[in-house]
Amino acid sequence: MTDTKTHPEISFPFDAPPEPGKALEITEGVLWIRMPMPFVLNHINVFAIADGEGWAIVDTGLETRTSASMWRDLLAGPLQGKPVTRVIATHMHPDHIGMAGWLTRRFNCRLWMTRLEYLNCRMLVGDTLRQAPDDAINFCIAAGWNEDEIDDYRTIFGGYGKFVHPLPDSFKRIREGETLLIGEHEWKIVVGSGHSPEHACFYCPDLKLFISGDQVIPGISSNISVYPSEPDANPMRGWLTSLAHVRDSVPDDVLVLPSHKTCFYGLHARVNALLEEHHTDFGKLLESLREPKRAIDVFDSLFSRQILGTDLLNMATGESVANLNYLESLGQISHTIDANGVAWFQQV
Repeated sequence: MTDTKTHPEISFPFDAPPEPGKALEITEGVLWIRMPMPFVLNHINVFAIADGEGWAIVDTGLETRTSASMWRDLLAGPLQGKPVTRVIATHMHPDHIGMAGWLTRRFNCRLWMTRLEYLNCRMLVGDTLRQAPDDAINFCIAAGWNEDEIDDYRTIFGGYGKFVHPLPDSFKRIREGETLLIGEHEWKIVVGSGHSPEHACFYCPDLKLFISGDQVIPGISSNISVYPSEPDANPMRGWLTSLAHVRDSVPDDVLVLPSHKTCFYGLHARVNALLEEHHTDFGKLLESLREPKRAIDVFDSLFSRQILGTDLLNMATGESVANLNYLESLGQISHTIDANGVAWFQQV
């Protein structure tokens, strides 16, 4: 966690975020909208940018009846009945892309996003209601899950698509370093990885705004996880590199518009705090591995709260494996697989 007591260079210019389904003007032609979610993290911030005779929408919220109702009210109210010209997705997670298909079909407009995010989203939607494959079960076994936890996992596998409206069958690809002209202003694309494969952020020099998505959030760190489809992946390396890339590519005088929590000043301080937190966690994790441990045994070294429930266990396991794979890539730890398929990690 980072706050203004330990990092006074981080500040929050707004007294309060917009109410769910309402809009707050950041500057002329840029609206901050908050959509609710039925989770512990109970909201996502999305943004509307004036684009000619309509609005470009950045991220969309989950596909739910509540979201659809709120979008209808927003379109008729704060968006002044003007059309959506395009939908821009920072990345593939359901809270960011859930209503993209609904909006693009309603306004016959394009979805703009990076290629890896679009293709991975299509793949995960294809898993909806599918039975958990053996590779996924073996991933859970390797992490140290018990039989009841694995049985519960089978009941939630394939749930990604339940909050995602059918995606458009085509998209407009965006890339690192490109510039988008939205309305009267240019927005430079800054791409990161780790939290998702090819996460797009958007920097507008004219307005001194930076839409950071989940790449930089105040107060909380993004989930950096390894998934059963690529159990040997090293997303943590991509994440750390991406944070430095954001810091080096975007000046510190921007107002950061994140996907969660509130807008803030102090981009470089927040990035530095995130890097510091991760390196502190690496030290604690390495110290805990003087004796062999499974992924589930290192939760206390990485998380401040108790890990309860299948969803939280799933996320905590993915993040623990990401940290373990990173330390192993540095040659600081190694692992062995026992006769039951369980992975045990220990200092080298």
